[in-house]
Amino acid sequence: MAARSSASGTSDIRLVALASTVGTTVEWYDFFLFNSMAALVFNKLFFPQFDPVIGTLLAFTISFVGFIARPIGAVFFGHFGDRLGRKSMLILTLLIMGVATFLIAFLPTYDQIGRAAAILLLVLRMLQGFGLGGEWGGAVLMSAEYASERERGFYASWPQIGVPAGLALGTLVTAILTHALSQDAFLDYGWRIGFFLSVLLVVIGIYIRSRIFETPMFQEVQARKQIAPVPFTELWRGYSLNVILGMGIRYIEGVGFNIYAVFVIAYMAGTLKYPRTDVLNSVTIAAVVMIFFIPFWSRLSDRIGRRKVFGAGVIATGILAYPAFWLMGQGVGWAWLAITVPFGIAYAAIYGPEAALFSELFDTRVRYTGISFVYQFSGIFASGATPIIATALLKSSGTPWLVAGYMVIVSIVSLVSLIAMRKFYMPVQGGGDSDLAAAGAG
Repeated sequence: MAARSSASGTSDIRLVALASTVGTTVEWYDFFLFNSMAALVFNKLFFPQFDPVIGTLLAFTISFVGFIARPIGAVFFGHFGDRLGRKSMLILTLLIMGVATFLIAFLPTYDQIGRAAAILLLVLRMLQGFGLGGEWGGAVLMSAEYASERERGFYASWPQIGVPAGLALGTLVTAILTHALSQDAFLDYGWRIGFFLSVLLVVIGIYIRSRIFETPMFQEVQARKQIAPVPFTELWRGYSLNVILGMGIRYIEGVGFNIYAVFVIAYMAGTLKYPRTDVLNSVTIAAVVMIFFIPFWSRLSDRIGRRKVFGAGVIATGILAYPAFWLMGQGVGWAWLAITVPFGIAYAAIYGPEAALFSELFDTRVRYTGISFVYQFSGIFASGATPIIATALLKSSGTPWLVAGYMVIVSIVSLVSLIAMRKFYMPVQGGGDSDLAAAGAG
């Protein structure tokens, strides 16, 4: 196989990992920029006729729709990714996300066209979710299916770095705009600049991804004519338990991220009345710290086991919820610490090893569909609903303690799911899938 001989060795896996990371950074920048604006301005621009808290809930609901669209994209791109290959789907998902984000920059507001503004915002958010639905699985597999077994956790985590990198980039751009512009200027045109800039990132991402080869594992399945006719059907027929447990395992990951990266922006700026720039800077710092800890924990998972590292991260994230919210009320400096430790360090022990952990749940024939569906479908309740649930809990009690309690309960669910999970066969690079049927799906 020529492609394989042309793409082998350490330099090639690093190029693949870099291409996956750059692409995921672009896509998550687009996705999280929307979340930041939903927390800060969308309630004023698209729902000004409502009470501020209700307007924020409606803005978060629009954001939530993106999570509903993600499993649809996961099934669609997973199907063609398992049948046609990973690379072409990654270029297409990046293009869809980029166009949708770019168009948001030119959206009219409620004052200009009324309710139609919110409808257009909803449509573009759905396109964002649809594109992102196929992005994560393909990016992870490009790295995981190239890497050797002893380095799979480390290299599969590179696309995971795109999440904090995209978050840091999105919040940094938002912080710069809110600092440089007056409130009126930011509401008038400043919020649009971040969405407009995404087109430059998309061009860079597509160029880098066009230079990589298809994964060796998929090429072997393709050469043996073992492509699954309908990957989604085969996934549920053979791996239903893995799908269910995988969604349970990811529960705390989605909740933890959206509490510290989305909800706290609205909570600290709205309820605690901290300056928006300080709040955004605290999230940015935590995201930068996470960039370094994701590969650290993932490398450790290659040495001592993924479930051990992942489980430790789950426990730490749950335990730190209460002290984190207490520290947020002690001043801006303490709030930075309250976000950086549980989010930048503890959460990274979950998110880093997760890529390889999920990749090892399914065989090559259905792996794109499997990990994409688990990640994106669980995102509906684990990620998308979290800001809405947290805002409702805060409104009902007037304190953040119910939010912290929710995080503790979710961490227990994820820990139980992790304990119940079995590891399924995933071949080393060039190993083939002959043992897959014997591995079973439980």
